[in-house]
Amino acid sequence: MTSLSGLPFRKMNGLGNDFVIVDLRGTGARMDAQSARLIADREDGIGCDQVITIEERGGEPFMGVWNADGSEVGACGNAARCVGWLLMEEAGTNEAAFNTSSTPLHVWRAGHERVTVDMGEPRFAWQDIPLSEQMDDTRFVDVKLGPIDKPVLWGPSAVNMGNPHCIFFVEDAEAQALDRFGPMVENHPLFPERTNVEVAEVRGDHLIRLRVWERGAGITKACGTGACATLVAAARRRLTARKATVLLDGGPLAIEWDDDNHVKMTGPIAFEFDGVLPEGL
Repeated sequence: MTSLSGLPFRKMNGLGNDFVIVDLRGTGARMDAQSARLIADREDGIGCDQVITIEERGGEPFMGVWNADGSEVGACGNAARCVGWLLMEEAGTNEAAFNTSSTPLHVWRAGHERVTVDMGEPRFAWQDIPLSEQMDDTRFVDVKLGPIDKPVLWGPSAVNMGNPHCIFFVEDAEAQALDRFGPMVENHPLFPERTNVEVAEVRGDHLIRLRVWERGAGITKACGTGACATLVAAARRRLTARKATVLLDGGPLAIEWDDDNHVKMTGPIAFEFDGVLPEGL
């Protein structure tokens, strides 16, 4: 297998959720968990929330997603906008399509350095999220934080949007100690593949304030799949309309759960710098 060392990369972000994107097409190289951890390390590596690969599988472009802890996951909405933009720039087109290990994605331009992604259909069945226990209604799942007789947070929604999400609806998102309970919920036994954790404050029919603890990465400035999952969960609980602005730490995303059951996400992309992967990978 060809070494990753010396390959070019591009550093990009979507609302501050940052990525090292490595194009592996035609190189014979492959990403692995250890290399992803080294690249993502903010002290001794390049530093990012996720390492993203662009590959060719079955003659089609493929996006691989590696969290900062080296775990490979199926989806990343903010990265999908960045990869989609790169593929459109490469081809000189206004739309592009590529595969992920979760679902095929279709993207198109939505203005200057803004991209819309069709994120596909949300999944609600307990075995599809997945949960370790059968639950008929995943709008409310059995997770409680705090004393058993007087929990501080309880009854979150669970949604799979290419990866699992656990969304707590709260009165004040800023007041929640997400850095403390995020890792506890991420590793809760109800979630056999771990989960992303969100605290969502509904501010109106078309506005949600959201903070995110990402599985394998910690608190991030934005999470595209988390914004999609939260809008869907809010609409299922009749807290919002099926179209809303989701305001994350890094800025707003426009999310719409369309009549075709697909979730559309629109937001910006930003280029930071180009570089070359260091020796030792």
